[in-house]
Amino acid sequence: MYILGISAFYHDSAACLLRDGKIIAAAQEERFTRKKHDSGFPHHAIQYCLKEANIAASQINNVVFYEKPFLKFERLLETYLAYAPKGFTSFAKAMPLWIKDKLFQKSALIKELNATVDKNINWQDRLLFSEHHLSHAASAFYPSPFESAAVLTLDGVGEWTTTSFAVGKGRDLKVIKEIHFPHSLGLLYSAFTYYTGFKVNSGEYKVMGLAPYGEPRYADLIREKLIAVADDGSFQLDMSYFDYATGLTMTNKKFDALFGGPPRLSEAELTQREMDLAASVQKVTEDIVLQIAKGIAKETGERNLCLAGGVALNCVANGVLLREKVFDNIWIQPAAGDAGGALGAALSTWYFHHNKERVVSTERDAMKGTYLGPEFSNDEIEFELKACGAVYKNLSDDELIEQVASALSQEKAVGWMQGRMEFGPRALGGRSVIADPRSSIMQKQLNLKVKYRESFRPFAPSVLREDVSQWFECDTDSPYMLLVADVKKDKRRAMTEEEETLFGIDKLNVPRSSIPAITHVDYSARIQTVHADTNPRYHAMISKFKEKTGCPLVVNTSFNVRGEPIVCTPTDAFKCFMGTELDVLAIGNYLLCKEQQDEALKENYEYRYELD
Repeated sequence: MYILGISAFYHDSAACLLRDGKIIAAAQEERFTRKKHDSGFPHHAIQYCLKEANIAASQINNVVFYEKPFLKFERLLETYLAYAPKGFTSFAKAMPLWIKDKLFQKSALIKELNATVDKNINWQDRLLFSEHHLSHAASAFYPSPFESAAVLTLDGVGEWTTTSFAVGKGRDLKVIKEIHFPHSLGLLYSAFTYYTGFKVNSGEYKVMGLAPYGEPRYADLIREKLIAVADDGSFQLDMSYFDYATGLTMTNKKFDALFGGPPRLSEAELTQREMDLAASVQKVTEDIVLQIAKGIAKETGERNLCLAGGVALNCVANGVLLREKVFDNIWIQPAAGDAGGALGAALSTWYFHHNKERVVSTERDAMKGTYLGPEFSNDEIEFELKACGAVYKNLSDDELIEQVASALSQEKAVGWMQGRMEFGPRALGGRSVIADPRSSIMQKQLNLKVKYRESFRPFAPSVLREDVSQWFECDTDSPYMLLVADVKKDKRRAMTEEEETLFGIDKLNVPRSSIPAITHVDYSARIQTVHADTNPRYHAMISKFKEKTGCPLVVNTSFNVRGEPIVCTPTDAFKCFMGTELDVLAIGNYLLCKEQQDEALKENYEYRYELD
């Protein structure tokens, strides 16, 4: 039996295919269209899933959409009525779109399926709808390694729900409590994302990265004025400070007055105020997530916790949960945002609609390292490289690993495209840019010369699982780069008195450990543990680097530049390689060096980013 899950029409559209309950393929539409956070119907992602499974569209038993459009329309309508006449302008803009397209989304989905795969199939009989937060919860619990667990989902908003907790046992998954719109921890964080000058729904991780440069000076003010939190972690926002329920912005003038001025303009210079605001909302978020988790543990008695929803991508808050040991074990869905809703919708159909028994994965989890996207053979890679006019060498496995490890040890930045593409927002050694973490200049160079993004942004380490506890205050699996831990004290560098007095961005250029390229200003790092069973080539390459340098980790950041999705194809990778200051590109068994490429191609692929 084949079940196709779809998420679309808000942001991060995606498709996922199950075969007899097992995940066969999953991918975001943006990777194919090259439009970041593409919200359109996932035509290309669906076609990829069918190709990966080698099936015809007629073999799909169910297509499942990740939420219920009528419930979302109900929330929109009731919200506007509750706030009327305030927000009429926003209402007037939203209603025609909803009435024309979204209110009749079932018909729209059938039309898109006809256009994408096969118009001769009666899709109406195969089309089902899940609920937004149920899709999130299902995506977290069912692939997890737990027979039973508490499941916490936190995001901006689905239909009505913004926060929910459920309990999963075997194949059963039951929602216990919900918090409804407009009260949302995700939207509180997004309000500060907007206020500090970043783009909502994509800039939240920038706020998280900016937070360690500041002090949580506004945390008490946020708690006093913006959000009331009960003993069990449930919360309520004071909506008089926010405009997102009916307006066209996240915050309003009352919010501005509370924090001393208007929002920062995009691309304006970052000041200590923005850093302190980021630190403050991050601290409040961590405290609330921790309080909710304690309430859930007390109420359910469960010792395992699963997380999903956009807030679950806040790896700093996840690290706090891990360190506080509220639960014995934590598992986080790597595609925790809306893209993962496609997976959850398909899984909920398998277990709820078809009443199938659940068999807990005997491996680390059922996500296969989240390497669920397209893979290219060496013949396909060579064909695309030739078409691009690339100059390359075809190497054996051992030669490729040896030369990449040598390049890294010489402080060269390497584009690394190997195996299947990752599902979710993180590059995990399938579509990564890698570098030497021992370099004191690499963090700044990668940001400014390869990624073309803000210099303050931190980078993550990919570390051999067997060595993680020797380098970080952590000894647990973190295969999806969703946990933050501190660098071990014996790897840190003592700060001088003068350095200790630095504030804000001035902290950036001070090396803090023997691996400064991945050590954030608070000595933390967003860890990815690398496992030989899920990514043997990446594991072998890092092992070779360790053999040469004594260091069992590399810098890992996504293989893309600002404003573009992570690369998908060999052509995408070559364009990014030529349009940036990457030194080396390794695709399959092919190695490319920048100095050997045609200079004219570099000009053709010169990168022109859009602000994001």
